[in-house]
Amino acid sequence: MLLTPFQLKDCSSVASLKPAGNLEDICSYLADYLRVGEIPDYPGAWNGLQVENRGNVTSIVAAVDACRATIDQAAAIGADLMLVHHGLFWGKDPRITGPHGDRIRQLVEHDLAIYSSHIPLDAHPIVGNNAVLAGRLGLQSLEPFGTFEGVAIGIRGSVDLDRDDLAGLVTTAVGGPVHLIRGGPERVRSVGVITGGAGSMIRDAHQAKLDAFITGEGAHHTFFDAEELGVNVIYAGHYATETFGVKALAQHVSERFGIPWEFVDHPTGL
Repeated sequence: MLLTPFQLKDCSSVASLKPAGNLEDICSYLADYLRVGEIPDYPGAWNGLQVENRGNVTSIVAAVDACRATIDQAAAIGADLMLVHHGLFWGKDPRITGPHGDRIRQLVEHDLAIYSSHIPLDAHPIVGNNAVLAGRLGLQSLEPFGTFEGVAIGIRGSVDLDRDDLAGLVTTAVGGPVHLIRGGPERVRSVGVITGGAGSMIRDAHQAKLDAFITGEGAHHTFFDAEELGVNVIYAGHYATETFGVKALAQHVSERFGIPWEFVDHPTGL
């Protein structure tokens, strides 16, 4: 199946658009567009609307994480809706106390809604983290790669590059340093992309006969997995590799509903 990656524009806001939108309409559209009801996720991920506001959306903020720092930035901007990759709920203690309570109070005080999309956003063939990053790297002949509970989530494609040059392209794409494990061939002709914490999927890359695998991070022992399985692995940061999807999704919603958007950056360095 041939996939066409989303080409994200250089600008991070669309201030010229006339702001107008209804939260219920936006959420209904996103449920279908992201296939929220069909894509599996980790227990407690709670994809979809996590906190609602009074229903009016005039400004959107995209962020990787729903944390106090990004919520504060969104509130300062005057946003009505946050689109995030990592939401508020992950099967943790449900009590709204401590830092979690602070986040909720800030959202309520500023009438700020949060919509979260985790695996559904990773897996999306157009605005997904993997699809957009693959497009930024210029991978050709794109096809699905890697699965989560039977659903394809990653992207594979072809290149013809020295592995160090590929690492350089990734460095440019994520805007920061990457770590290259030189476990595979010096010349790379096939690459798999699964953003975030997918170091455990090096074996999948090996089984797919890929020369290189790009993800965000992995455990210590994955160095030896890459070395012994013969796969070049590029760790480019969990946060850094997952900025692409929320930006692309926010731009898509902005263009469809005529609502301006901004990205708030709060990198973890991980």
